[in-house]
Amino acid sequence: MERMTIKRYAATHKLSMFNVVKMVKSGELKSEVVEEDGKETTYILCDETKKTTVNQPASTQESKETDRLTALEREVAILKRELDALKMSMGLRG
Repeated sequence: MERMTIKRYAATHKLSMFNVVKMVKSGELKSEVVEEDGKETTYILCDETKKTTVNQPASTQESKETDRLTALEREVAILKRELDALKMSMGLRG
């Protein structure tokens, strides 16, 4: 198991430090607190299986956003055709 600071874990996984702290407090990530130079430092204990599970929600969210964008593009194309038909029926377009 590898140990890394909250800041390094956040940078490596492209997450905000706030989200990493939330994940530690909720128990999603294993961590340990070590006292160094009179300060408590929290280290994330990460292994390869956790890395894949952390990245899955981001890819799922991206696919949902892509699907939503495709649906909106289709809707815009339909509305443009309807608008053109309306203009033609009103004689506004030649």
